[in-house]
Amino acid sequence: MPRKPTTTKDEMIEAAFQLIRREGSSALTVRRLADELGCSTQPIMYQFPNLKELTDLTYERADMFHTGYILSDDDFMEIGLRYIRFADEEPQLFRFLFQSGRFDGFNLIDLIRDNVDDSIIAAAARDMEMDQAKAVECFEILFAMVHGYASLVANNAIEYNEGSMRKILDTAAGGLMGAL
Repeated sequence: MPRKPTTTKDEMIEAAFQLIRREGSSALTVRRLADELGCSTQPIMYQFPNLKELTDLTYERADMFHTGYILSDDDFMEIGLRYIRFADEEPQLFRFLFQSGRFDGFNLIDLIRDNVDDSIIAAAARDMEMDQAKAVECFEILFAMVHGYASLVANNAIEYNEGSMRKILDTAAGGLMGAL
């Protein structure tokens, strides 16, 4: 009878999350994770016969972390700023979540509609004083812009400056409100 593993599946997922957080998704290998956990590769291979399952579960962990980070307040503009700030503070996780090819073949609008929490749209409608349909339209445009800035920040193409980002978001939102 095989020994009971001393490292749990949840500990492996957490260690994989921390490894990606520090070093990026390319660092996630069975050998590297075993080193991180201080164990052999055998318990990892027992729990995760292929790396895809571990990567998927680690992605879920990272996604929950990201969601908690950006939704700690329901002010619409603050959500956008936190999205960009996340890219600055957690560039490896941002790249893992949004630039690792997981959304290949998906339409941006469908992704937004399928994955955005209704509370964000409600916050947009409230903060921008518009109906739900207009808020969805406004959110889709602002999301594309915010995601673009976050991607630039995560990849060191521009430096994160909260004052500048706030001004850009305020200007864009004001322009959209007048145009919609």
